[in-house]
This record gives sequence, structure tokens and C-alpha cells, in this order.
Amino acid sequence: AVSLYRNNQIKLKTNDLLQTKNRELQNARDAAVQAMEAKTNFLSTVSHELRTPLYAVTGLTHLLLEENPSPSQLEHLKSLKFSGDYLLNFINDILQINKIDADKLEPMSVEINLKKVLTDVINSLQQSAKENKTKIILDYDDNIPNHLMSDPLKLSQIFMNLVGNALKFTKKGEVYVIAKLVKKIEEDVSLYFEVKDTGIGISKEQQKSIFDSFEQGSIQINREYGGTGLGLTIVKSLLGLFGSQIQLESEHGKGSSFFFELNLKCKDGVVDDIPFEVAEKDYEFAGLHLLLVEDNKINQVITKKMLAKKDISCDIADNGLMAVEMTRENTYDGILMDIHMPGISGVEATIEIRKFDKEIPIIALTAISLDDSLESFYAAGCNDVVTKPFKPEVFYQKIGENILEEKVDKTVS
Repeated sequence: AVSLYRNNQIKLKTNDLLQTKNRELQNARDAAVQAMEAKTNFLSTVSHELRTPLYAVTGLTHLLLEENPSPSQLEHLKSLKFSGDYLLNFINDILQINKIDADKLEPMSVEINLKKVLTDVINSLQQSAKENKTKIILDYDDNIPNHLMSDPLKLSQIFMNLVGNALKFTKKGEVYVIAKLVKKIEEDVSLYFEVKDTGIGISKEQQKSIFDSFEQGSIQINREYGGTGLGLTIVKSLLGLFGSQIQLESEHGKGSSFFFELNLKCKDGVVDDIPFEVAEKDYEFAGLHLLLVEDNKINQVITKKMLAKKDISCDIADNGLMAVEMTRENTYDGILMDIHMPGISGVEATIEIRKFDKEIPIIALTAISLDDSLESFYAAGCNDVVTKPFKPEVFYQKIGENILEEKVDKTVS
């Protein structure tokens, strides 16, 4: 009886100890999750808030560059533009990582021309390659189906980061972008991708942490060779969304090879190829009259000047409520709608406007944050979205596609 009693006491103490340890582990896990959420929200808020003043910096720099600066001024303005672009890329990288960590991103599935996606990436990086006296060579397997389903933006981001990273460490050499068909079973397609360079290579020690953000190794590399140091972290995270994993082979002094596989769907039974080239249009904007909805006074001045450069006139609404009333009382060819404003937001204002005007084109202008969803903008009734701070050519292109072409179509019909 005594022995049985002792055994029961031991079991009770053991159970109590296990329960205590489980509670401690659960509390530690909850604290870690809360800390991660706090870090993510903090970085997201900081990234978002930095975009508004950065829009003023990049916007004013663009306007000054077009006003025939003197040679010495031109040199300073180019340096300012470079710094602004670098800061914007850094903010975008942080926001991208945060969105992935917070499960805010999901890959789309639309029909793509994979060869065009890769060619566009290569073309956009040719200037960097030229500066490094490096060639970018595309090795593309023609057996890859023409019509694949995937997310073109995320694929572009993966290859922009991989090829950009290769160029950073390769002088007077070659960077190879390789795409091969592994197998195709009915509509299931398995593809092998590799970005290989003849650059300086990566030491075994650096390879251990090269895909981790803000690690000491990546920070040291960043300081020496430039860039944000977050590109490979983004690649790793984006490939995780596709259920894939980045692999690395490198030898110090002999170059590096980053490779992975993707499983995609192909769209069979399609006769016409997706257009390989889409020519950019040179729009004539003179005569357009828009409503600019923007609460920041500096942004109002900059955007109005950018519109005036193209002979576009505009009225300004300081908030969402004013935008609704001005749209109700006046005739505009289109609306440029800021999203984050005091009072009712741009999304809410768009919903209200759509109650009495289903046709007017509305372009959302947003310093997009972690909680923003592009789908919510479109669901509210926006025709398109431009992320601030935006490149002028993108800004004008969106106005042309969504507002000018809409006006021309109405005039013709």
C-alpha cells in the first residue's frame, strides 16, 4: 500500500511538472508570436510613413531634372535621384518581407508568357550589366509550353533579385539565366531554373546566412558591394509561396549558381500566342480634366505640376468627403484617389462615388501598407492602382490606359 501511495505521488508530481512546463512553453510561444507581430507592424508602419516624404523627394527631383539644370546641378540631382530610388527599393523590400511573414501574400494564377517575363527582367538590368562590362545570357528551353499559369509579378521579383544579385558580384563576366523543361504530364509542368554567374563567389561561411535578412554576413556584403541586402531573403520567401526552395552552389573566387524548380500548370488548347512585345503608347493628354484627391499639401503641388507638364488640368479635393461632393457637382474625365486620408478613406470615397457614377475612371494612388489589399481597391470600384512614390512614366501610362483611352472610346462611340 505504501509503495502504491508513493507511485501515485510521483505520478502526480510528474504530471504537475509537465503541466507547468507546457504552460511555460505556451507562454514563451505566445510571447514570441506577439513580438514577431509587433516587429512586423512596426516595420510596416515605418515603411508606410516613409513613403509620403519620399514621394516629395523623388517627385521634386524629377521636376528639377526636367528644368534644364546646370551641369553641376545635374550631377547633384542625379545623386539625389539615386539615393531616393535606393531608399524606395529598401522600403519596398522591407514591406515585401513583412507581407510574406504575415501571410498577406498569395500567388496569383494568370496566363503568362514565361520567355517574355525573363526577357523583360534581363532588358531592365542591361544598364547595370553594361556598367559592369558583363553579359546577361538567356538559355531558354523551347520545349517549355508557351501558355503557363502563374504569377508574373512574383516571378519577375524572383529573377530581378537573383540576376541583380549576380550582377552585383560579377565584373567583366557573364550571368546566365537558364530555364529548362524537366517534365510535362498533361497540364502539369515541372521547370528547372538557374541563375549562374562567373563572379567572385561566396565563401562557405557566408553561405550559411546569405538568405537571412539583417544577418551580419549579408550586412557586410551589402556595405561592400551595395544594394539592400534583402534580395535573397525575398527570393527565399517568394519561392516558399510557390512551394519551392532556393538552392546554392558556390566556390569563392569561381562564381555562384542559384537554382530551383517550379511546378506550374500549362493551358492547353490555346491557338494564339500571347503577344511577346507590347508597344508603349505616346499619349496626347492635352484637354484632360481630372480630380486629384490628396490630403498632403506638398503632394498636391508635386502631382499638379506633373499633370501640368502633360497639359492636364485638375481640381483638388483635400479629403474623401470633398471628393464625393465635387464628383457629384462637376464633370471630370477621371479621378486620382489617395487611399489613406483623415475622415473617410479613399476606398470609402470610391464606394460612395460608385453609387451615383459607375463609369468615371478612378485610379488609386497609395503608399501601400501591410494591411492594404489591392483586391479591396478593385472591389471598391477603382480601375487601377499606382503605388506612391511612383515613377512618372508609370503614372502617365496609367492615366493614358485608364482615363484617356476611356475618353477617346466614349467620343468615338
